Amino acid sequence: MNHKQVAQDILTALGETNIQAAAHCATRLRLVLKDSSIVDMAALEEHPDIKGIFEANGQFQLIIGPGDVNKVYSELTALTGIKEASTEDLKAVASNSQHTNPFMSFIKLLSDIFVPIVPALVAGGLLMALNNVLTAENLFGAQSLVQTFPQINDIASIINLMASAPFAFLPILIGFSATKRFGGNPYLGAAMAMVMVSPDLINGYGVANAIADGSMPYWNILGLNVAQGGYQGSVLPVLVVSFILANLEKFFHKKIAKAFDYTFTPMLAIILTGFLTFIVVGPIMRIISDGLTSGLVWLYNTTGFIGTGIFGFFYSPIVITGLHQSFPAIETTLLADVAKTGGSFIFPVASMANIAQGAACLAIFFMTKNEKQKSLASSASISALLGITEPAIFGVNLKLKFPFICGMIAAAIGSALIGLFHVLAVAMGPASVIGFISIASHSMVKFMICGLVTFVISFTLTFIYGKKTTVVV
Repeated sequence: MNHKQVAQDILTALGETNIQAAAHCATRLRLVLKDSSIVDMAALEEHPDIKGIFEANGQFQLIIGPGDVNKVYSELTALTGIKEASTEDLKAVASNSQHTNPFMSFIKLLSDIFVPIVPALVAGGLLMALNNVLTAENLFGAQSLVQTFPQINDIASIINLMASAPFAFLPILIGFSATKRFGGNPYLGAAMAMVMVSPDLINGYGVANAIADGSMPYWNILGLNVAQGGYQGSVLPVLVVSFILANLEKFFHKKIAKAFDYTFTPMLAIILTGFLTFIVVGPIMRIISDGLTSGLVWLYNTTGFIGTGIFGFFYSPIVITGLHQSFPAIETTLLADVAKTGGSFIFPVASMANIAQGAACLAIFFMTKNEKQKSLASSASISALLGITEPAIFGVNLKLKFPFICGMIAAAIGSALIGLFHVLAVAMGPASVIGFISIASHSMVKFMICGLVTFVISFTLTFIYGKKTTVVV
C-alpha cells in the first residue's frame, strides 16, 4: 500500500479543507468533517485500499486495516497540517458538533476507560491461558504437562505470577485510566487504587468469608465500625472512587492558592477520597458490584443456551453501534472472581460471532468475480477469523446484507451450543478461532467444536444463498 497516495486520495474525496479533526484506532481512520454532504462517496467506495466506510456519532470512519491505518493517518496529518489527536480528543470535537444521548455518552465513557488497559488484560489473559495449558489435567493425557515434566514446574509458577498480576491489581489500572478520563491526575488515581488493594487490608476475594466467620478486622471511626476490606479485582468501586478523586482534585485546584496548590491539593484529595471510599462508597459499590455479578451469573444459568443464542445473534449488530466497547467492564467483573462466577460467557459468544462473520466473508471470496471484492474479502475474512471484524462487516458483509445476516444466524446457533455445553472463558484474549487458549481447559475441545459448527453453517448459508440471489457479488 502506498500510504501517502491513499492519504492524498482520501483528502481529495473529502475536500481539501473539510477535515475538522482526525484520529485513528486499531483499524479505522476516524474523522470529524465540517460538511459530510460534499464528500465524494463513490471515490471512497471504489478505492482499493479502503475496506469500508461508516458514519456514527458525528464521526466519519474509514476502515484501512491494522498496520496501515497509523501510517495513512500520519501522511494525512502531514498533508493537512492538522495536529495529531487522540480518539478522546476526537470524541470531544464530535460531541460538540452534535447532541449525544446520555446512554451513548456512558458507553463512550466506559470505552475511553477500558480500551487503554485492554492490552494489559489480554497479556495477562493469554499468560493465564498458557498456564492453564501447562497445568491442566486430562488435556494431553491423565497428567498435566508440569506433572509429566517436573522441570518446567517453576516456569509455570512464574507464568502464573505474571498472569494473575493484572487482575489482582486491576483497580490500579482502572484507577489510572479512569482518573485521567475524568480530568484528574492519573498518578493520584493509581495511588488511591493502591490504597484500595493494600496488603494491610483483608484481600478483596476473602472479604465475604472474613465477615461470615467473624475474622474481619474493623476500624472504629467516631463510633462507626469500618471494615478493613480490600478491593482486589473490583471494577465498579474504583470507577466511582476515581470520579470522586478527580472532581475533588479539580475543586481544590480552584480553591487553593497557587503557592500551596502543588503541596496540599494531592494530599487533601487523597485523604478525603480515602475516608469516603472505606466508609461510604466502597461498601455500597461492593454490594452493587456483587449484585451485578450475581445477576449476570443468574441470567446465564437461568436462560442457558437460549440466552447465549440470542446474545450471539445480536453481537455483530452491537459491534456496528460500538456498544461492545462496554463489554470489557462486565467481562473483567466476571473474570475477577472465576471461583464464584465460573468465568465469562461473553468471550466465547463473541468468538462465535467473529468466526461467523469471517466465514461469511470467506464464502464471498470464493463466490465473487469482482477482483477488488475478492481481494478485500480474502484479507477481511482472515482478519475476522482472528478477531478483528470491522473490515469484514463494513467492507463486505453489510454492503451485500445477506452475508451479514447469515453470519448472525450461524452465530446464534454456535452461541446456543456454547450455552448448552457450558463453555466459559477464564481469561481475556482474541475472540477468534484461536480463542480456545482462553477457555477453561475442560471445555477447550467443546469450544473448538462450537467454532467449527459456526464456521460451517455461516459459510454454507452464505454460499448457498449467494448462488441463488440476484445480488451482484
